[in-house]
Amino acid sequence: MSLDPVSIIVADGESVSGLWQAPERPKACLVLAHGAGAGMNHRSMAAIADGLERLGVATLRYQFPYMEKGGKRVDAPAVAHAAVRAAVTAARERAAGLPLFAGGKSFGGRMTSQAQAKSALEGVRGLVFFGFPLHPAGKPSIERAAHLSDITIPVLFVQGTRDALADLALLEGVVAPLADRATLQLIPEADHSFHVPAKTGRKDADVMNQALAEAAAWMAAH
Repeated sequence: MSLDPVSIIVADGESVSGLWQAPERPKACLVLAHGAGAGMNHRSMAAIADGLERLGVATLRYQFPYMEKGGKRVDAPAVAHAAVRAAVTAARERAAGLPLFAGGKSFGGRMTSQAQAKSALEGVRGLVFFGFPLHPAGKPSIERAAHLSDITIPVLFVQGTRDALADLALLEGVVAPLADRATLQLIPEADHSFHVPAKTGRKDADVMNQALAEAAAWMAAH
């Protein structure tokens, strides 16, 4: 495993940190954004990057500006979208012609989808969401999904069936109108962090490996 630090220029005088991680012969590259409460170095982000590397997928994970500064309040959408675009540009330069995908965990996936809906991310073939946050916990709604109809490239939702931030019936209703553009890959009994109850007899690492295998296979198909 080799981690290569990257400095990503977001705007004049402002940059964020990134980590490039790639197998010897990568088949694709995923630009990977973190969730709202934990940055690119969190163990869950490292687990995604490590697992994808084993499956032949390079990653560029990166910080949003608020996380880079040690803040707790997430960036305004325009700021987050700018960071997504900057990271995609940096990954495209590093990926050297590899099939390019973008997305991320929770908040990071949603900011990536919003950026794509506003203006296509150059070179990106598809979007990958690990736990799309359809609504706040305990407040089921679909307002956060309104922009998805403006996305014309393929999208993959890797989602636990016990995710408190995505009522399954609502999510299925959101995905259905997207038709062939969208794939919903359900992870039985997993929550928003892809944790499963002990009674299932499965380990969290096994669940994550399943989620990543599904994502890698989907990227290979696109």
